[in-house]
This record gives sequence, C-alpha cells and structure tokens, in this order.
Amino acid sequence: MFPALHHLRLGARPTLGARRAGGSAGGYLSRENEQRCRGLLEASTTRYRQEAVAAAVLVTLCSVGGYPALLYTLRSSTLTGQHKGDVSFPGGKRDSSDQDVIATALRETQEELGLHLGAESVWGVMRPLPTGRGLTVAPVLAHLGPLECVCLSPNPQEVEDVFTIPLSHLLQAQNHGYTHFRHQGRYSHTLPIFLNSRYRVWGLTAIITDLTLELLAPSTYRRRTRPPSSR
Repeated sequence: MFPALHHLRLGARPTLGARRAGGSAGGYLSRENEQRCRGLLEASTTRYRQEAVAAAVLVTLCSVGGYPALLYTLRSSTLTGQHKGDVSFPGGKRDSSDQDVIATALRETQEELGLHLGAESVWGVMRPLPTGRGLTVAPVLAHLGPLECVCLSPNPQEVEDVFTIPLSHLLQAQNHGYTHFRHQGRYSHTLPIFLNSRYRVWGLTAIITDLTLELLAPSTYRRRTRPPSSR
C-alpha cells in the first residue's frame, strides 16, 4: 500500500483551537465561497486559457473529516532537476495535445495521482507565476471534494508522498515563516514559508499557497509578500 494513502485516511482531526480558527468545509469550501472565487477568477481564467502558458499545477482543495485542506505531493527524489524531493502541487509542462492550461493541470494530476477530475471541479485559473528557470506556471484552482471519497493511485516514479495540510493550520500565524532575499547588498524581496506540518512548504508552492489563502479567506488571511511577476 502506498504509504501516503495510509496517512490521508488516518489524518489527525484538527485541535479545538484549529477548528475555531479554520472553520468547517461548509465555510471556505461552501457554494457561496466557490461562486465568489469563481467570480474573482473569471477574467484571469478567460485570459490564460487563451494563452500558451508553459506549465500548470492543480491547486487541490479538499476536505478531510469535514475540514477544508490543501493536498500536496512530494516529488520523487529519483527525478532529475533541482526540484526533486520538493513539496509541490500536481502538475507539469504543457503538452502539445493540451487544449489549455486547465487541460494541462488535469492531465498531469491524472498521470501523477491517478485522479480523474472533470472541468466542473475547476474554480478558475490564477495569474501565472515565473519560475527560476524562465518558465511560467499557471495555478489552476480545483475542488476534489471529501478525500474519503477519492481514490488515489500515485505514480511512484513521480510522487514520493501525498499529504494534506488543513486550512486551519495554514491560516495560523505561528505556522508562517518568511525568507528575505538581498541582491548586491540591498533588500530584494520576501517569500513565504509554511511550517510545522508533515513537510515544509516553500518556493513556488508556498507562493501559490499564499495567494490561494488570500483568495479563500480574505477576512482571515493577510498576505505579507508580493508575488513575482512574469509580465
């Protein structure tokens, strides 16, 4: 049995304090909040479905035991490239057969996790972000539903682990960290890090998580960083 699946099925319930901070799936994942997010993403979804963005990831909302969470993968340490072994969202480079960035994100998720999702699960496309290698990645926000009802078959050649982090955990200030960068002796920029979970979430995945939390919970989460711009 893939070890991550065991973790997902037996994921610990949030503590009382975390429940109060994060609410239930009926809040952040409610139909009302979904419609609000879809509305906010409508313009960017229309624009970036028409552009040939180099890669896409699926920002995977779900609920575990009735509580909202984000699902992440740990890239296999046997992969080539500088991001092997990193925490990420499922995704990858666009294929010539992909109709748009949503098709890329859904196809890559199916290849990595064996998860078949329809376009109706997608809430929208967030603004693409640059990587350190000159590519742009489009975050595609989607809702998987209750994880207990989802069957995952991770590809061990690409995925080393699969895990969730409750939104209640991600929203708490004590789990936030920041890395400040300098260039030629002067302050350059700050990037977020999310701590105290199964793995540290950093890099582009942390930036996307940061933007997702601001979108989902504008009255609760205050973003303190400025995401990089590719255009």
